[in-house]
Amino acid sequence: MTARAERILVVAVAAVVACIVIALYVGFLMRSPRSVASPTSVRPERSAHLTLQTVGALGPHYENPDWVSYLARDDKGKWIHSTNLRVPAHALVRVTIRQYDTATGLRNPFFARPQGTVGGVIRIDGKAVDVIDPNHTSHTFAIPQLGVFVPLPGVADDAKNQCGAAPCTRAQAHRTITFTFRTGARGRYRWQCFVPCAAGFLTGFGGPMQRLNYMDGFLNVV
Repeated sequence: MTARAERILVVAVAAVVACIVIALYVGFLMRSPRSVASPTSVRPERSAHLTLQTVGALGPHYENPDWVSYLARDDKGKWIHSTNLRVPAHALVRVTIRQYDTATGLRNPFFARPQGTVGGVIRIDGKAVDVIDPNHTSHTFAIPQLGVFVPLPGVADDAKNQCGAAPCTRAQAHRTITFTFRTGARGRYRWQCFVPCAAGFLTGFGGPMQRLNYMDGFLNVV
C-alpha cells in the first residue's frame, strides 16, 4: 500500500470514528431526562381601598365649621378629619368617594375628563363615564405626580335632604364616584382639589384649598 493510500485510509477511519462518537452523544442526550423549567412564580397584585367623602361645610363639631373639606373613613368605619392617606406601593387602589357638595365648576375644562384611572373611566352612581360637564363639577381628586385626575360631579342645588354638617350619611343627598388607579414606587405624593371651592376667599383658592386635612393632603405609598 502506498503512502498516499495509507493517509486516505487513516482519514476515512478517523471520520467514521468521529461520526460514531457524535451519534452516541446525540443518542445519550435524547435518552437523558429533559429538565423542565419551573414556571416563574407570579405574586398576586397588591390592593387597597380608600373611602372618602366631601362636604360643603364641616359644621359646628370641627375647627373652621364653614369650610369645605374631605374626610376619610378609617379601618373601623369611622369618619376622620384627615387627608393623610396610606396605600401600598405597586398596588391597585380602589377608591369610593361620596360627594355631598353642590357644584362650583372648573376653571379649566381639561380636568373634566378622568385621567390615570384604570380603563380611563370613573363610575358615577354606578354608570361608567369618561368625561363630565365641567360646569357640574364640585371637586376633584387629583394626584399630579401619578397622573391621576378625577372630577367629582356636584349634588343638584335643589336636591332634598342635603347634608349640612359632617360627617354626612348615605341617607343624605350625594353622588357616589368610584374608580381605580395603580400606585408606583414608594414615596409621598401630594393630592388636592383643583376646583376653586373656597367661598369667601380670593379667587376661591384660599383657606381650605391651602390647608392640609381640608381640600388637599398626602398619599403615602409604602
